[in-house]
Amino acid sequence: MKLSINKKYIMKSKKNLSCFASLFFLSFTVHAQIQKETTSVKVDIKQDTVINYKQPHKSVTYGSVTVEGNKINYEAVAGTIILKNNADTPTASIFYTAYFKDAGKDASQRPVTFLYNGGPGSATLWLHMGAFGPQRVYLQDTARTRAPYKTINNDYSLLDASDLVFIDAPGTGFSKLITKEMGGAGEPKDFYGADPDANAFASFIVQFLSEYDRWASPKYLFGESYGTFRSAALADVLETDKGVSLNGIILLSQILNIANSIDNPHAEPGNEVPYELALPSYAAVAWYHHKIPGQPEKLEPFLKEVEHFAMNDYALALSKGASLDSASFLEIATKLHKYTGISMDYIRKAKLRIEDQQFEHELLSKEDKITGRLDARYSGYSQDPLAEQSLYDPMDSYIDGPFIGAFNDYVRTVLKYGKGQEFRPGGEGVYDHWDYRHTIPGFTDPQENIYPNVMTALAHAMTYDPNLKVMLNSGYFDLGTPYFEGRYEMQHLPMAAALQKNIEYQLYYSGHMVYLHPESLKLLHDNVAKFIDDTH
Repeated sequence: MKLSINKKYIMKSKKNLSCFASLFFLSFTVHAQIQKETTSVKVDIKQDTVINYKQPHKSVTYGSVTVEGNKINYEAVAGTIILKNNADTPTASIFYTAYFKDAGKDASQRPVTFLYNGGPGSATLWLHMGAFGPQRVYLQDTARTRAPYKTINNDYSLLDASDLVFIDAPGTGFSKLITKEMGGAGEPKDFYGADPDANAFASFIVQFLSEYDRWASPKYLFGESYGTFRSAALADVLETDKGVSLNGIILLSQILNIANSIDNPHAEPGNEVPYELALPSYAAVAWYHHKIPGQPEKLEPFLKEVEHFAMNDYALALSKGASLDSASFLEIATKLHKYTGISMDYIRKAKLRIEDQQFEHELLSKEDKITGRLDARYSGYSQDPLAEQSLYDPMDSYIDGPFIGAFNDYVRTVLKYGKGQEFRPGGEGVYDHWDYRHTIPGFTDPQENIYPNVMTALAHAMTYDPNLKVMLNSGYFDLGTPYFEGRYEMQHLPMAAALQKNIEYQLYYSGHMVYLHPESLKLLHDNVAKFIDDTH
């Protein structure tokens, strides 16, 4: 997943374009690709004719993947489910790729996980081809990967623990709004918004469970970046309105309250929380790039110290605003320099408040370089060394081409889907049309504030179903959705304190898309597989 660097909310999930230092994929053992001669047994799409999006389409193929030494045979379904309005008129064609492990008679009892990136407005190729699909895109270490792009066996596909359903949000990937011109009734306002989006995903999941006889299966949601925001709202809809009981919610690079985002805090003067929650991530990134005065040997003890400072002395100083005395100002500035490596002069001019893009542009400024935002281990040359903010995210420049190129080849040659269709990694117009207002459970009207908050929705779902478990995964080097922000939101959910035991936390030496770092991908797989095994 990702959050858009040019927009002021949550990203595409990558790239939610669902959330990395050096890409050590080259160090992975390169296994043979899933057999390209995969046999297609059912292809409903007539590739030589104009596609009728009002009808569902499906391509079924078979393959195998080796996960941590164990071979798994599976059925892959690339297809669409049609959403309709109350008048039974088609409104959207939702594209998905489902992988079903060959489980014999017990297939209906296997866990099923619904996965999606974020944006809003991102397709789900990132989680599909980077994290848990049976094949993943091949990337080199820190060198740029050039075409021809390819995919390789994914040693850490989640197919060993759960059947997988990767969903493209309406208007992204191969998913289409079925407009009046196409004989339907779909409009952007029906899908491009916080609550319409959650309702659309809920409708998709209900239809999927019926079509594939999976109502008896343990069910999980896996969202990245804005996909975590979606998961909170979606879980509430499924649990309290659709009768779909979830076993677990898996969150990657969380943002539930957009007012907590460090991306644009000056848009809400007086809200100091984003600066406090981002500081530990600044410290982690500075540590990674060896910019900390007296560089600490280990990261975790250092971050514990920074976290304590952020929520105590730093928070108190910011809360005083203009009344902060000069001696205290200097003391706080000195600590910020110690923890971030940013110069005292810059910190003074910033009045102790540094936004994420300012930090990304300043940390490596002496080298005329910038860090990545979603994964600040990456760096690249600054196009304008005198600028205040970065003009691009170096991470994107490394991964966009390989991911998009490899997926477009894989979906057409292996999954046998998409010939004659355009795949949109980031839906055109989706972000610009997005309505962030969210109706809080218990209230009638949606929030009018441009900073929506779904913490209450998640708390409502967990209160309604006290057996519901939640897993939060975060990367230390993610400046788009800082790890401390996710923990803060979880610890402030408006629910009974006893339910906090249902939440577990995992941290990784990676960024927003933690799976881009090979060691973190393995750890993510093992942690999520254990979470699924423990909750059904």
